[in-house]
Amino acid sequence: MSQNINLSLSKLTAPLVENLIVNAESLRLGVSNLDDGTRIIDAGINVKGGIEAGRLIAEICMGGLGVVRLRASTNFHNWSWHLDVQSSQPVLACLASQYAGWSLNHGKGENAFNALGSGPARTLGSNEPLFKEIGYRDEVDSSCIVIEVDKIPPTEVTKNIAEKCGISNEKLTVILTPTSSLAGSVQIVSRVLETSLHKAHELNFPLDKIIDGAGSAPLCPPSNDFLTAMSRTNDAILFAGQIQLFVEANDEDAKELANALPSSASKDYGKPFGEIFKDVKYDFYKIDPMLFSPARVAVSSLLTGHTFHAGKIDLELLEKSFS
Repeated sequence: MSQNINLSLSKLTAPLVENLIVNAESLRLGVSNLDDGTRIIDAGINVKGGIEAGRLIAEICMGGLGVVRLRASTNFHNWSWHLDVQSSQPVLACLASQYAGWSLNHGKGENAFNALGSGPARTLGSNEPLFKEIGYRDEVDSSCIVIEVDKIPPTEVTKNIAEKCGISNEKLTVILTPTSSLAGSVQIVSRVLETSLHKAHELNFPLDKIIDGAGSAPLCPPSNDFLTAMSRTNDAILFAGQIQLFVEANDEDAKELANALPSSASKDYGKPFGEIFKDVKYDFYKIDPMLFSPARVAVSSLLTGHTFHAGKIDLELLEKSFS
């Protein structure tokens, strides 16, 4: 991916982060600083946040290389509002930045902090093997990370993030989006394209062959119950997410990828995510990782012009989850 060497995801997102701060009041965001100097943007813990905040944060998650739009549609009956996502740099936007791959942990027991980080700071400080495969690292003196969590991280966590990134805490911004919040729901559902990139990677499809991509998924209603909220954000993608990838691959490889990508190809498909999670006694690692992908996919070969379709929209399961 040498053609992307001059792209700095942290620099691309810097004006997007500043936009959140300048418009914090109208977006119902809270902005503060920890004792170590880290800037905190609260999108739903002690403030209301909202749909527009979540949309903007989703674009930050994508490292400034993706566009997220809210759209009305009559396709899904009761659930007419959709989030459309597109990126002309899907590997960098979705895997290098948006994917929540940085494990952030501190302490034990009830006071432990355990979360996953996404956003451009991953390209500086995370030691995920994925970055070696992608062949991309950023080098800047400031960055931001998005954490899907319902409490402020302790300074032990933020100091560790800054240290790993090689920046000062005064140059680190942490954006917090609880799963149960409106902003959290939006930024999670906006990962519809990212889930297809992650699954393609798990299927060992060459990442450099994925040239462009777009996706769409219905905006789910949030819930104050964490398990319900987590289920709905996942189910929006599993039961009604749609993506199209444009790949430099022959028809055989494009068709094979299309057939393997949909969530319905997983052995665990068939009921809301919350029920699946409960069935495995809340052990996330017992769930088939191939489940986390869109409901319906299209893969277009740029070499032949042929498109291959697979998967299905399941309105019955969507209704069961959202209601």
